Amino acid sequence: MKLIVAVLQDKDSNRLTDALGQKDFKATKLSTTGGFLKEGNTTLMIGCNDDAVDEALDIIKDNCSQREQMVAPISPMGGNADSYIPRPINVEVGGATVFVLPIDSFYQF
Repeated sequence: MKLIVAVLQDKDSNRLTDALGQKDFKATKLSTTGGFLKEGNTTLMIGCNDDAVDEALDIIKDNCSQREQMVAPISPMGGNADSYIPRPINVEVGGATVFVLPIDSFYQF
């Protein structure tokens, strides 16, 4: 058994959870916050058998698209100067960061 942890942009979460549900994958949805853009993310925890991992990864890949987004300047006033952006820039957002972890045991009470 495996645990798939997928971190994705909020905009992709509903489409992905619908697609996973159509293929009978069960997922737990967590609200998380990204580091660089300080925007909302969604983290999905998906438990599945070893032989279903590739299918789940294909569904994630098909439903989490990368795109460019213009990021406005962020003032360092009252914040962290490490994340200061002096002028608008295009950054790539979306897609998914996915971890596949082995599960030693599974219990449902």
